[in-house]
Amino acid sequence: MRPHVFVPILLAAFFLHCGSLRNTPVATPVTIIPRSGWNALEPKPYRKQTPVRITVHHEGTHLDPAADPAKKIAAIQRWGMGPDRKWADIPYHFLIAPDGRIFEGRDVYTVGETATEYDPTGHLLITCLGNLEEQEVPQAQLASLVQLIAYCNRKYGIPPDSLATHRDHSKQTTCPGKNLYRYFQEGYVQAAVRKAVGTRAAARAESTSR
Repeated sequence: MRPHVFVPILLAAFFLHCGSLRNTPVATPVTIIPRSGWNALEPKPYRKQTPVRITVHHEGTHLDPAADPAKKIAAIQRWGMGPDRKWADIPYHFLIAPDGRIFEGRDVYTVGETATEYDPTGHLLITCLGNLEEQEVPQAQLASLVQLIAYCNRKYGIPPDSLATHRDHSKQTTCPGKNLYRYFQEGYVQAAVRKAVGTRAAARAESTSR
């Protein structure tokens, strides 16, 4: 084949490959806003755990996308540690705002809290702010959820196949809301997480082989 014919074919193949990657989740490092970013209270004594699975929740109350998520998170902690619940800390290990920002919750190595009948020991709890039974899931929030799950899979050695939602462990709830749960029913989140974990692992292997 003549060189002047071969080069355009190579270029066309390159751009076709780039286009196919547009919808592939990219396993970029996540940015997590620390507890100081939402003025967290000091936790009470807590039970320790080793996280072995990831469970996804929604917070369950309506949140205006324009509202300050840090104030909402601080209110969740005060509610959970108040006289009605008397929990050790905010119930979740990570919280995701509608705009995709990720906030640090309680220590990952402490047992989370739940108002339903399942035992959360060993569960790393991630919640999306908002009432996702009524509100749609913003794409930024969904993308951050995938990236955070993949990050936790790698960092804590949690198998991706352990991923589930609150309602998968409890018959007393519709959490994480039908508008988020459908992404799990369709297998979208699971597939995106596996792809993100694999992309990151491949990139790491390539960098160490150079």
